[in-house]
Amino acid sequence: MVKIAAFLTLFTAYLVYSATVYTYGTRDTIQVKESAVPQIVYGKTLYQQYNCVACHQLYGLGGYLGPELTTTYSDPAKGELFMRTLLKGGGLRMPNLGLSETEINGLVSYLKYVDSTAISYKKPAKP
Repeated sequence: MVKIAAFLTLFTAYLVYSATVYTYGTRDTIQVKESAVPQIVYGKTLYQQYNCVACHQLYGLGGYLGPELTTTYSDPAKGELFMRTLLKGGGLRMPNLGLSETEINGLVSYLKYVDSTAISYKKPAKP
């Protein structure tokens, strides 16, 4: 009887947690200009097409060869210029993919969007 009560308690807690995460936890609080959406979608498509996830992580998921990209856009030591430079010419371990300026703009737009969604992922600023 104790096992059944424990199971029902845990199962109920799981259902409540899941309902909370999939309703309240996924509310769209990120504001994106309607005109920016096609560029962001294009950048995401390129990110998938070039298999960037094989070397880079977003939100902690992906490869370990390259740097984590979730908050690269807002990182004071890196930022947009750093991303554009590496996308244009490559680096030590980053291949030169021969990206056009349109593709670079798309990828930067996508990574800027990812950065804006990483609210709880960012490190708090030092006082």
